[in-house]
Formats: sequence, C-alpha cells, structure tokens
Amino acid sequence: MSSKRKKELGDLDESKRAGSIFPDEVLERVLSLVKSHKDRSSVSLVCKDWFNAERWSRTHVFIGNCYSVSPEIVVRRFPNIRSVTLKGKPRFSDFNLVPPNWGADVHSWLVSFASKYPILEELRLKRMTVTDESLEFLARSFPNFKALSLMSCDGFSTDGLAAIATHCKNLTDLDILENDIYDKSGSWLSCFPDTLKSLEVLNFASLNSDVSFEALEKLVKRCKSLKVLKVNRNINLEQLQRLLVHAPQLTELGTGSFSQEITLRQYYDLEHAFKNCNNLHTLSGLLESTVLYLQVLFPACANLTFLNLSYATLHGGELAGLLSHCPVLRRLWVLDTVEDKGLKAVGLSCPLLEELRVFPADPYADNLVHGVTESGFLAVSYGCRKLHYVLYFCRQMTNEAVATIVQNCPDFTHFRLCIMNPCQPDYLTKQPMDEAFGAVVKTCSKLRRLAISGLLTDSTFEYIGKYAKNLETLSVAFAGTSDWGMQCVMSGCPKLRKLEIRDSPFGNAALLSGLERYESMRSLWMSACKVTMNGCRVLAKQVPRLNVEVIKAGGSDECEAESVYVYRSVAGRRRDAPSFVLTL
Repeated sequence: MSSKRKKELGDLDESKRAGSIFPDEVLERVLSLVKSHKDRSSVSLVCKDWFNAERWSRTHVFIGNCYSVSPEIVVRRFPNIRSVTLKGKPRFSDFNLVPPNWGADVHSWLVSFASKYPILEELRLKRMTVTDESLEFLARSFPNFKALSLMSCDGFSTDGLAAIATHCKNLTDLDILENDIYDKSGSWLSCFPDTLKSLEVLNFASLNSDVSFEALEKLVKRCKSLKVLKVNRNINLEQLQRLLVHAPQLTELGTGSFSQEITLRQYYDLEHAFKNCNNLHTLSGLLESTVLYLQVLFPACANLTFLNLSYATLHGGELAGLLSHCPVLRRLWVLDTVEDKGLKAVGLSCPLLEELRVFPADPYADNLVHGVTESGFLAVSYGCRKLHYVLYFCRQMTNEAVATIVQNCPDFTHFRLCIMNPCQPDYLTKQPMDEAFGAVVKTCSKLRRLAISGLLTDSTFEYIGKYAKNLETLSVAFAGTSDWGMQCVMSGCPKLRKLEIRDSPFGNAALLSGLERYESMRSLWMSACKVTMNGCRVLAKQVPRLNVEVIKAGGSDECEAESVYVYRSVAGRRRDAPSFVLTL
C-alpha cells in the first residue's frame, strides 16, 4: 500500500475516533449499494466501524476456494447472508488431474448455513461434491430458497433434483450445467408443484434422460416470468415450437436436437414462433443442425449478443449463413468443425465481437485433416477489432500470426491459446513459440488471464515477468526449460493470483521462488513437474499459514510429488483430506 493511501486511511480512522462521520444506519445503507467483492473487502479495512458496517450489510459472499476458510468463520463474520457462491476443486480437475473423492463436499457448509442463515435464498456451486442427501437437506432447511446453480459438480443424481423441485416452493432459478450427474430418469421435472409460478431460469441441457413434455409444457406455460430456458437434446422441434408459443418473453434459449423431420406446416409454425421471440439475446444448443432448419432462426437473430454453438457441429458455410443475420453479436462459441472458412465469416459479419471460443470437436484425433489454423484466427482479428477474450484450440500456429493478431486487437484481457500437440513449434519456421507470447504480453497491457502452449523456452516466462504486470491467472502446460522461467513469473507479476502448471520441468527452486508471494495468491497447482517432497516440506515450514497439499507419490523426501496444491487459508489444514492427500 502506498504511503499516500496509508495517510488517507489514517485520516479517516482519526476522524472516526474524533466522532462518527456517518450514523451507522446511513453507512450500512451506503455500503449495501457496493456490489464489488474487492471494493467491499477494501471498505472493511478502513476502520473498525466500517468493518462492522460492511459485516452487517453484506448479503452475498463469494468464496473462490472452499478450503480457504471454514463455514464457521464465514457465518461468524457475516450474519445476514442471503446468497453464496462457492468453488471447490482446482480447475485442473476438469482435465481429470484431480483424483476421485478428493474432497470439496458441500454438506458441512449447508449444515452451518442452516443454523445461521435461515433466510438463505441463493446458492451457486462450482466443482463441488454434492450428494442427493445434501440437496434434500438444502430443499428442506431454507423455506425461502430461490436459486440453485450447479456447475461441474459431482456426486448427485436426478433424485436430488426431484427433492429441489418438490420442496423449494419459491424457486426462481434451477441451472444445471456440465455436471457429473447420475441421470436416473427425467421424472424429476414432474415434481414441481402445480402452484409454482415463480420460475425464471430453467436449464437442464446437459441431462440425457427423456422428460415428461406434458409436465414441462405446463410448467413453462404457468411461469410467466420465465426468461431462461435450456432444454436437453430429447426435446424435438415440434415440442420446441409449443414451448416458444407459451414463452415468447424468453431472453435466453437453449434448444434440443435440430434435425427432426417436420412437415411444411410445422416448419412455418416454428419459424413464426421464433419470429415472436423479440427479446432473445442468447441462443445455444442446435444439436445436429442442418442448413434447412437453421433458417427458421433468422427472424430471431437480429438482437442476439451471445451465440453458443459449442455442441453444434456446423460447417463454415452454415455458420456464415447464420452469422449474416446476427449484426450485434458480441460473444461466440463454436466447434473447430467451422474451419477457417467459418472464422473468416466471423471476421466479415461480427464487427462488435468481444469474445470468441473455439473448441475441438475431437480433441483426441491424431490425424485431423480439418480444423482451424492461424488463418482463421487472423481473419477474426482483422474484422473484430473489439475482441478482448479468446480461447482458441488449434493444431498449428505461428509466431508471426499471433504478433499480428494482438496488433489488431491490443485490448485482450484473456488470451488462451491451446495448441493441442504438446511442444509444437511454429510450424513454418520450426522455432519455439516464445515470440508469439512475448508479443501478447508486450502489446496487451490489460491482460489478466493467459494460457500458453506449444514449444516454449524460459524466454516466454521472461517476457511474462517483464511485461505482464496486470496478469492474475496463468496456465502452463508442457512448457519451460528450467526453474528460471517460473522464478521470472513469481518476481515479475505483482497481481498474480492463480498459477496452474502441468507437465513442465519446474522443480524445488521454482516452487520456493514464490515464498513471499503465495500468501497474496489464491492458489498454486503443479502436477507432473520436478518438485520433490523435500521441497514441499521446506515451503510448508517457511510459510506455515499456507496449506501445502501433496497427492502422495510414496518413497523418500527426494521422490517427486505427483501433484502439489498450495493455497492460503485462515482455517488451517482441512479436516476431510483423503488418505492419498498429505497436508504438510
């Protein structure tokens, strides 16, 4: 903290000791209007009175790591919470790098909330373990509960969803996204009582079972405030048309399968239903789409700002036809089946685009003939100068192309380039990709998140440490030459909060280079690196306020730790660590 800032805070504190600047009620009212987590945290540090006012006025809490604090500490600190966002496992669990039964069970949190937060209304969970028993407990413990979001969670089945549908009488949001769920049947959807009319968000797109369309149609028909509806692939086009007739007010729609054979009359009815959806700004689904049926969407595309085609295997021409009707599109997710031709259409049709994500249709294919290359990325950068977020999976790239892309779009805040073949060089020059990422961090001064890939030496990390002063999250895979690379990042990136590394040559010296940084970071993950048990023990001893967790590799202190997870915590070591996790 600067000396000027310290003086300002000191002056405020002195004023408070001399006499209250604001009555407590006024201060709490003002602070209730402050929504930013960071701003509220800063407010709580001004003085004791502001700390207490912020404590009592806070109604939402965000916890980025469920082990960074205990539920008992949270409920003691904040007595009036109505909404909780809670994240569990490290992000690399998405790539099966975290073993099953690792932890992050939500139940202890729910038990604490039930005793202190009977007015809890909203719970948003990501990468947490959630059992059917926990969902039943949740549904029965909070009479005013309204909103549940489960993203990338595991441990539960559709029986748990049935409990939520049955007992949450005031439910407004049920958002089930990308979970490892035991999909027993679709009968849970029939458990909503006939009196429920409050639903505003319903997303079950990632479930597979058939649901009772009769129950779904009745639910949609009576929930006049429904704004978001995302159905699974089993809802056919005829059924989709009937749902749209009942809910023309939708702002977000996720369709099911888009390939059913329908009559000409049904086609015109579906087109008319889309035409009446004047408020639609987000569209997803479109599984198994064909050119003929995509055309029924055109009347609803004029106001679309987000088009999620990450499950639609469209080709370039099909995407081009659709995008020509989306003049204000700002976010686009596609599969690499659109190829460079489709991305060239993006550059031509989407001048307002701010976010692009290109996912691999088959990430494990060895001899992929098609896909996207640097040509498609370049085309987007020439036509979409407002682009500031990109996630781009490809199999070839060049240093020159990346340098041109960031010159065209210098406002990137998130740049995630994933060259799927590990240690792949510039395919034209055969040189490492160091200069590509050097250009990114030199040019994009607002960069907050970076994912690097390809053949990379320590030079990339030197560039990052020298230029990426606003970087908060760095993801590294199959990269680097020596410990020096990580040392450059740890000493040069003052705002770094999350560092994720896999299959890289960083060892103990790299790990210990962050001794003075880890307490200001949220977490460090290292797997398949050259860190030893002895290095982990030294870190734990030097910074005792950190939790240093090692997925056991067995053997002596000199043996390499398979995976290391380092995070700050005010709760001490966790109490539910499985036998294969050693907390140092």
